Amino acid sequence: MIKTDVLIIGAGPTGLFCAHQLGLIGLKSEIVDNLSKVGGQCIELYPDKPIYDIPAIPECTGEELTNNLLEQIKPFNIKFHLNDRVEEVKKNQNRWSVVTVNKKEFNVSSIVIAGGVGSFEPRKFSIKECEKFEGKSIFYSIKDKNIFNNKTVTIFGGGDTALDWAIELSNNCKINLVHRRDEFSGAQASVEKIKKLHSVGKINLYTKFQLMLIKGSQNIDSIIIKHDNETTKEIKTDYLLGFFGLIMQLGPILNWGLNLNKKTIKVNTENFETNQSGIFAIGDICSYPGKLKLILSGFHEGALAARGCFKYARPEEKLKFEFTTTSKLAKERLGIK
Repeated sequence: MIKTDVLIIGAGPTGLFCAHQLGLIGLKSEIVDNLSKVGGQCIELYPDKPIYDIPAIPECTGEELTNNLLEQIKPFNIKFHLNDRVEEVKKNQNRWSVVTVNKKEFNVSSIVIAGGVGSFEPRKFSIKECEKFEGKSIFYSIKDKNIFNNKTVTIFGGGDTALDWAIELSNNCKINLVHRRDEFSGAQASVEKIKKLHSVGKINLYTKFQLMLIKGSQNIDSIIIKHDNETTKEIKTDYLLGFFGLIMQLGPILNWGLNLNKKTIKVNTENFETNQSGIFAIGDICSYPGKLKLILSGFHEGALAARGCFKYARPEEKLKFEFTTTSKLAKERLGIK
């Protein structure tokens, strides 16, 4: 049995920053994530892709952001439980009993659900032959873009992720961009750039086409795509990338008695507590009026949720608000002399 103040479910940026805020106010926390590494969507979907809306950081990659957050929480010695998932949550008097798939048991005063990619799965190609190429020639996220250098890459999708990666990879790869519609749903600036790259021969563009057949044994040799008018075209390619969005899989969360709304969890905006006392939800998985699915919003939510946890961990104490610039106690906890 692991006893701690707060269990955070999700090791993405929002969960990591919440752990930092908990540490600053003197609460101990541990983090469970069903991915094999820390970082959530930033690492799983776009480790190399630039992010431009983190406060005071003009530009950073998902990997850089994750590494900085890990550095920030070092003083608190946070323990991570990766490749694991919370399966069962039960109220035990005034605390929560939590059991994971790997049979780890936690006794905590609060739970923070920091939903990220661990609650999601990518939409995949519908053709069954794709399965044998997954992880070798077919990918639904990019962890190392260098494997595509000087190769032919065929990207399927019409949203921001598909367009962004088509633009990024066109620097070192031959790119085919296939979309089942004429119009793209990504940012207009990206659409214009795609059209420009197409006009100069950097990107081959196929609209109103869908994947019909894959040819190859160990690796993909070529694919056949079919147009809406039933005509087909064979394309030589080394890799397929499918960016069709993510499907949220709530899994066991459905059985925790939470107030769900379209696969998100309703929270109040005072401390991001759910309808279950002592369970908080932050990040993409929570919903409230005016919600913005941005990392910076998740940081704000995590800071307030951490303070909401305090009353359950230290019911006899009153939390005194202090600035880190002047608080001796905060500096002590951060190891600053």
